[in-house]
Amino acid sequence: MTHAERQPRRLLVTGGAGFIGSNFTRYWCDRYPGDRVVVLDALTYAGNLANLEGLAETGNFRFVRGDIGDRALVDTLFAEEQIDTVAHFAAESHVDRSILEPDAFVRTNVVGTFTLLEAFRHHLANRSDANRCRFLHVSTDEVYGSLAPDDPPFSETTPYAPNSPYSASKAGSDHLARAYYHTYNLPTVITNCSNNYGPYHFPEKLIPLMCINILLGKPLPVYGDGQNVRDWLYVGDHCRALDTVIHRGQLGETYNIGGNNEVKNIDLVRTICRLMDEMAPDLPVKPSENLITFVKDRPGHDRRYAIDSTKLQTSLGWQPSVTVEEGLRKTVRWYLDDEDWWKPLLSEEYQSYYAQVYGE
Repeated sequence: MTHAERQPRRLLVTGGAGFIGSNFTRYWCDRYPGDRVVVLDALTYAGNLANLEGLAETGNFRFVRGDIGDRALVDTLFAEEQIDTVAHFAAESHVDRSILEPDAFVRTNVVGTFTLLEAFRHHLANRSDANRCRFLHVSTDEVYGSLAPDDPPFSETTPYAPNSPYSASKAGSDHLARAYYHTYNLPTVITNCSNNYGPYHFPEKLIPLMCINILLGKPLPVYGDGQNVRDWLYVGDHCRALDTVIHRGQLGETYNIGGNNEVKNIDLVRTICRLMDEMAPDLPVKPSENLITFVKDRPGHDRRYAIDSTKLQTSLGWQPSVTVEEGLRKTVRWYLDDEDWWKPLLSEEYQSYYAQVYGE
C-alpha cells in the first residue's frame, strides 16, 4: 500500500516520552506526517520531554502528561482525539528497579494495561470502523525466561517462564492483551522484542551506562562473570517492525522481534570501550577497558536471551538491517554529540539508585 492509498491514522502512543516510545513517535511523525499522534506519558524518571523536542511544531502532534491507569483521562483522550490506533509502550522496564520496588511494576504494567484495554474496548463499541483499529501491545523477550547455551531461540510458542518482577508483570500484561482479543474481539497484536539500544536511552541501561561512565572516567560495572548473552536490536529496526505489524499484522497474533545479534555482555562492553577509545578524544582513562569492574550478580539474572523472528520475517517481510557493530557506532556517536541530553539525567535520585544497585 502506498502512502497515497493509506487512510490516515489517529494514534495514541503511551510511554511516548520514554526510550523506545520516543524513537517510535519520531519515526511515525516523520514517515506519516498526515497522521495525528497523541503521546500520553506520566514523565516518571525515565520519561523525558527532551526526547520529543521539535515534534510539537509539526501541528499534528499533541503531548499529554498523565497516567495510563487514569481511566477518566484515557476515556477523554480516546473520545476527544477519536483514537483508532494504540501503540502501548508505557511500562516500568528495568529489572534492577523491579527487584527494589516490584509494586510499581504491577501497578503500571498489569493494572495500567488493563485500564487501557478496557477503555479501548468501550471506545470501539461506538465506532463503525473497529475492524481497522489496532491495539499494539509492545512487550519483551524476558517473559520467556532464560535459555541454556545450546537451546534454540525463543519463538512465539515458547512457554512463558518469567524470572523477575519486571518480566512477570509484562507476562501478565501480555496475557491480558491476548485475552481481550479472544474474549471481546478487541483488535490486539502483541510483539515481544529483544534488548533495544540507540538514541534517547536512559543512563541506567547497559549500553548508555557504559558510554556515559567511560566519558566520566567511572567504573564500568559488569554483573557476575559477564557471560550473560543478549540479542541486541537497534531501535530503528524495531520501529520499522512495529510499523509493519500495525499495518499488516494478523489480529490476535504475537510476533517476536530480534536483531540476530547475540552477544555476551562482556564482549559488548569491550566493543563499546574500543569504539569510545577510537571516537572520543581526551577520555579520562585510556584504554577504557581498564574501567571494567565485575560486580555481584543480580538475583534471578537470566543467562541467555535469543529471539527467533522467522514468523515476522516470512509472513510480513520485515528483516533487521543494522548489525551490532554498526548500531553501536551510531549509538556511541549520539552519546558523544548529545551531552546536553544525558548530563541533566544524572540527578541525585539517579546517583542514589546507582549506589543501591552497584554498591558504590
